[in-house]
Amino acid sequence: CSVALKLGPSAESVHKWVCRSEINAGACAGVASVEHERLLSLERENRELRRADEILAAASALVGAELDGQSRS
Repeated sequence: CSVALKLGPSAESVHKWVCRSEINAGACAGVASVEHERLLSLERENRELRRADEILAAASALVGAELDGQSRS
């Protein structure tokens, strides 16, 4: 609390900074900031790839239906 008063942010903010620093240093259990950012990036990439897969599957079905219609003509 005394550090928070001297620096200006709330005591809770200082507490979170200390905890994050200890996790990043390996002194406490938890996911380090670098690993957390990496997980977020991989989750984002996974969503994008799933969406691209859906688009490609729909396009493939459309092209397949068109080719099937042409072969019957």
